[in-house]
Amino acid sequence: LNVTRPDVVARIHEDYVTAGANIIETNTFGANSFRLDRHGLGDQVRAFNLAGARLARKAAGEDVWVAGSMGPTGLVPGVATQAELDLASATFAEQAVALVEGGADVLVLETFRHLEEIRIAIEAARRGAPDTPIIATMAFDPSETVADGSGPEHVATTLRDWGADGLGVNCGDGPQIALAIAERMRVVDLPLCVQPNAGLPRTVDGRLLYMATPEYFDVFARRTIQIGATMVGGCCGTTPEHVRWMAKSGRMLGDPRTDVARARAVKIVEPVTVLEPTPLAERSAFAAKIAAGQFVVSVEVNPAPGLDPSKALAGAKMLLDSGVDIVNVADAPRAMARMSNIAFCSLLLERYGIQPILHVCGRDRNLLAQMAHLLGAHAIGIRNLVIITGDPPKVGDYPEATAVYDLDAIGLLQMASNMNRGVDPAGKPLPGGKTSFLLATGLEPGAADLDKELARLEKKREAGAELIMTQPIFQTDLLETVLRRIEHLEMPVLVGVLPLVSYKNAEFLHNEVPGMQIPEVIRERMRKTPGGEAARKEGVKIAREMLFAVRERVQGAYLMPPLGRYELALEVLDGLKR
Repeated sequence: LNVTRPDVVARIHEDYVTAGANIIETNTFGANSFRLDRHGLGDQVRAFNLAGARLARKAAGEDVWVAGSMGPTGLVPGVATQAELDLASATFAEQAVALVEGGADVLVLETFRHLEEIRIAIEAARRGAPDTPIIATMAFDPSETVADGSGPEHVATTLRDWGADGLGVNCGDGPQIALAIAERMRVVDLPLCVQPNAGLPRTVDGRLLYMATPEYFDVFARRTIQIGATMVGGCCGTTPEHVRWMAKSGRMLGDPRTDVARARAVKIVEPVTVLEPTPLAERSAFAAKIAAGQFVVSVEVNPAPGLDPSKALAGAKMLLDSGVDIVNVADAPRAMARMSNIAFCSLLLERYGIQPILHVCGRDRNLLAQMAHLLGAHAIGIRNLVIITGDPPKVGDYPEATAVYDLDAIGLLQMASNMNRGVDPAGKPLPGGKTSFLLATGLEPGAADLDKELARLEKKREAGAELIMTQPIFQTDLLETVLRRIEHLEMPVLVGVLPLVSYKNAEFLHNEVPGMQIPEVIRERMRKTPGGEAARKEGVKIAREMLFAVRERVQGAYLMPPLGRYELALEVLDGLKR
């Protein structure tokens, strides 16, 4: 078709460019002599590859890259003769020369199943186009191995050692398994490319259709970008509509701070003008204390369900008057419906001049609403955010409510961090300048999979998190372990403290709230304590013991008084700053 129907090929390329693709591939996947020989066209390797590259180059213009596509020959290296392997090397080199001559910026060796064959292809491509970057991607089977049984980690290190400039996974059984393989390939420090099929094909009314929708690919794209993939795309069955949805996520989650130079060194793609973030100490009074290394205390204050926020407003004023540095307001915690926290924060600002920390979670708002939420928060004077993913609706009062999660905590942090640099989620300049948010994030020291929790914390820091606020902790040894493991992040930590009010309260938190671990010895202390006022005092005593034991290891405390009993926070804090 590159030669007989160039108009069709060109139109397809243009559709993908219009959809938002940053890179388009040439229509040359099978244009090697082995594949073409089956149709009596083995002598057309150069002509077909040259034509394919020129068509893609014309459609791409100057702002989109062209990847010269090279696929396997169909040979099985362990069975093929040396003469056949030599011919494979020659045809790969011939492809590479023609593709680069036609305008390819990069060569993509894709859908290879045999490591030995892709080694031959890498060496040949390097010989034919020594100055052109090479991306080597392989197709894995459902057991996450290639033909010789090698897993993703071995494949990644091998491709790196053979000289690939980028590597990854393509084709296969769809986005889910591609994402799992990509995570395992991150053992090497090379650009990662992930291009799955649009699921497994089905025959519908005599047509072979791929069933993964563009919306599903959008979810895949976000998750893949968040694990560190540099290039995200699609293989069989992915249409311009799939690319349109993925491009949206790429603009939203990509890092505009990275300058991108075209591989063929003809033009520099200028990134959007990125502003310097406001110095931390200048963003808010609270941020200034964090920047100065002062010990700070934040207490969570939430309006009760219903129409009357007066008790919570009075509680916030009482806390600030008593020496607490700041109050923070949760975003429908435990997925329970109540007054929006931005409305409550606006009342704190308007009535008492209290600058709070606004919780922002990904559960209830799509991308547009999150953007509007942050712009609105900044407009009314809010400068401190703690960004979390949020509890799912099924744990709250309205389990049938729909969870949105367009962005998780990492995606929200990336968006807010970009806004602090004057860049909106689409990668465009933010009208009016930049935001000046302090960006905090959550951490569950008691998470069932602590390694995974800390790995996510690393990603949150990369996305822009500047402060850690932990879930409640009742074990000093657990906190010490976590603090040692995150020392290299050099992030200030506010340790979570929750004074227990009864044995029943302790049992509920330990057994029914994810991420909460209350040691048996603590629960036993609460069990042996009579209820009522005695239990409340014992809960305060336990909280004080924990907090005073770790005060020299953290930069502050994050108090969560239960049931709106804000006086308990002051009892826990009594004498802390003296």
